[in-house]
Amino acid sequence: MQTQTIAAPKFPVKANSLHAELKRRVKEYLDQHEIKGTGNYKLFSKAIILTALLFITYTHLIFFTPSNAVAIIESVFFGCLIAAIGFNVMHDGSHGSFSKYAWLNKLASSSISVLGASRFMWGMKHVTIHHTYTNIDGVDDDIEVGVFMRMAPTQKHYLLHRFQHIYFWFLYMLLYIFWIFFTDYKKYFSKKIGSVSIKSMTFMEHFEFWSVKLYHAFAFVILPIYMLGWLSWLVGFIVATFVAGFVLSIVFQLAHTVEHTEFPVAIQPENKMPDEFATHQISTTANFATKSKLVSWLVGGLNYQIEHHLFPKISHVHYPAISKIVKQACKDFKIKYIEYPTVASAIKAHVNYLRLMSKPATV
Repeated sequence: MQTQTIAAPKFPVKANSLHAELKRRVKEYLDQHEIKGTGNYKLFSKAIILTALLFITYTHLIFFTPSNAVAIIESVFFGCLIAAIGFNVMHDGSHGSFSKYAWLNKLASSSISVLGASRFMWGMKHVTIHHTYTNIDGVDDDIEVGVFMRMAPTQKHYLLHRFQHIYFWFLYMLLYIFWIFFTDYKKYFSKKIGSVSIKSMTFMEHFEFWSVKLYHAFAFVILPIYMLGWLSWLVGFIVATFVAGFVLSIVFQLAHTVEHTEFPVAIQPENKMPDEFATHQISTTANFATKSKLVSWLVGGLNYQIEHHLFPKISHVHYPAISKIVKQACKDFKIKYIEYPTVASAIKAHVNYLRLMSKPATV
């Protein structure tokens, strides 16, 4: 478990790099078809539908007191909506790809506040750190689960890890609760995300952090308890947050911690990665179920993770077309393009990887 502050590695700069060629080809495609890389009516309509469903479900659960059976079903649905809004609205907004208008991107990214999470901490953790240093142990906080799970070959092995491919699903369910009630605060007070120091927060960023936490405590804890009673709130809250946590976790894990993705180590003492940026992103990332329009719609194009990591400022609605360009470039540069045909096959690859990491490293 990494705790000390370390220097983030650098990527080598190469002439005629894959990254430069990919950007040239994708720009050419967008220009030829007169397409803006940001979201379009399909994304905006989806955002409206998902947000409306979230508020309708919340209102019905809190103020109309459905029967226990209906309440459980709606709580499951509510958890799925939390994840869906995170995937489809907040995620594109945080990358500035939701809209060509900065204020609309900020509004979309602020949907994370409605769900109780810190927009500032998410931006630092995901947009800045994860997207730059993908699968680099000690820097990418997404593969740092402490003693509970071993997610990279360079991480220390504990006896508990021998069973991680069995109990991982329970830990994933806890993600959302831990995110809202623990990890945001840990980052805030330690001023670090994993081993990386975060930038200083402005007064307004401090104000937003605490306003979101107070709002969430009222809307998701105090008011529901007042309206429904302690036990009914607790059951509904656990169901919704466990579902949201699992869906959020599994979708992001299928992108980077599967059998064929790599976990590169910086070359020392130069502290430089072996591959240039685009090659690194492709070798550490995997796609899944890209032929399923339903999966793509539900997860906000996060099944096209390779394209997303190469072009985070382009909205996910364009990834199906861009993926063809990326695949061809990978063939031209003789780089492996990792893709699983279905969600089930990707989950199997993830479980197999966890099983591999459950065994002590051999020298």
